[in-house]
Amino acid sequence: MLALPLYDDTPRVTTPVATFGLVAACCAVYLWQAGLPPRAGEAATITYGMVPAVLFGHASLPRYLNAPPPWTTIYTSMFMHGGLLHLAGNMLYLWIFGRAVEMALGPLRYLVFYLVCGTVAALTQAMVDPTSHVPMIGASGAIAGVLGAYLVLNPRGNVVVFFWFIIIVRLIAVPAVFLLGIWFALQLVGALSTEGEPGVAVWAHVGGFLAGMALVVVFRRPGVRLMQPGRTAAFRFAPRRRGPWG
Repeated sequence: MLALPLYDDTPRVTTPVATFGLVAACCAVYLWQAGLPPRAGEAATITYGMVPAVLFGHASLPRYLNAPPPWTTIYTSMFMHGGLLHLAGNMLYLWIFGRAVEMALGPLRYLVFYLVCGTVAALTQAMVDPTSHVPMIGASGAIAGVLGAYLVLNPRGNVVVFFWFIIIVRLIAVPAVFLLGIWFALQLVGALSTEGEPGVAVWAHVGGFLAGMALVVVFRRPGVRLMQPGRTAAFRFAPRRRGPWG
């Protein structure tokens, strides 16, 4: 079974320049990573990824790596990804949900909000296992903050999902509160399980999501309402569109 979000029904009244910029920056960094030889790519991940043990002073990186100050990796790690699917999944969610959140916050506030959520997400993951030597990379912690903000702003909005199960292929409008609620529940269950999900920083997702829900109240522009009412009926077949990106 495949359920892939494609677009939401939030009206667009401004150009999402900050979201464009974040997507472009992540893609540019990935192209740089992909162009490195294998050993250089591994070195870049260790150097610019967030390593909890290094961040908290339990370990240090070799001098030949010329690593930046450990605290800066909280931010450099947000723009790196472990593969094309990792990048594509994150950018899809950022594009779908980030535009509406940027519209509610404004571009500059949105960028600060994004980085703060990413910081909370990274620190949440790091504090769970402060002696870990595994580098954390990816924008998903910051994007989790965007999802949390979207839930607070547009819980009754609708997200069109591409649904594929054996021979059933449909576009279905799903309530944001249901889609994002299920997403967060899965992250929380994964974080609380004894084994967790290998290779996925689920605690970063939990921390980022909760941070986004709280911080959007402060970062929103004056006059922007929370818990905005829905615009269309939920759980219905979506109408055909010329393009899937809203």
